Amino acid sequence: MLNIDDLRTEALCRHILERHRDTITVKKPDFALRKLKVIITAALELSNLKGFQVMSLRDLSSASGVSMGGLYAYFDTKDTLLKMILSEVTDAVQRTLSTPPPEVYGDPVAHLNWLIDAHVRMTEEMLPWFTFSFMEAKNFPRAARQKAVDSEELTERYIADVLNEGIASHVFRSDTSPLLAALIKPLLQDWYVKRTKYQRRAVPIDTYISTVQTLILSACLEKSGSGVDAVIRTQDTAAGSV
Repeated sequence: MLNIDDLRTEALCRHILERHRDTITVKKPDFALRKLKVIITAALELSNLKGFQVMSLRDLSSASGVSMGGLYAYFDTKDTLLKMILSEVTDAVQRTLSTPPPEVYGDPVAHLNWLIDAHVRMTEEMLPWFTFSFMEAKNFPRAARQKAVDSEELTERYIADVLNEGIASHVFRSDTSPLLAALIKPLLQDWYVKRTKYQRRAVPIDTYISTVQTLILSACLEKSGSGVDAVIRTQDTAAGSV
């Protein structure tokens, strides 16, 4: 289930500390969390400005105000920092999308709509993290690049499972393309990758979500019965109201 509080930078850094407690040498929890939040925020900001590969640990030390020795208390190399960030993005996707609310179980339309809504809102809350993962992926070392790919494929798998459920229950058309899950992912990414485009057009997040939902449902729904036409009409109205 979507929990915005669990997607905030402080919560994400707390997860990192828990996962790497055996290698992070800072033992005071509150101090460690406060410093790691500063370090991660600075790393994401620097990467956005100049690229992660160009950024040096000295750059990060200067930008964060944490000494080189202080940085090494959290990670031994820049690649370790990269793995920390990418692992947290993947884990956030899994935590968020693997636990839909009980009311969508057994209802492929509601479940698919929830996945679209949850993913967009998750990336909105974790914007610097997802932008980093997408924009920097081509420059990652092979293992890190594969981790970024795994995160994308995880999202596709959740979507594909719901589409297959809908096909099996005859809610979604039997000729729904097996490529549809892969095609939905770029629509979800567009919200954070091309943020300035939607800001320039004054597109609110709710309008973006409802538009993507309507587009996807129109591609896979059986148009007769089950009240699905009403679902599309309702979403068309919501998308056109702003």
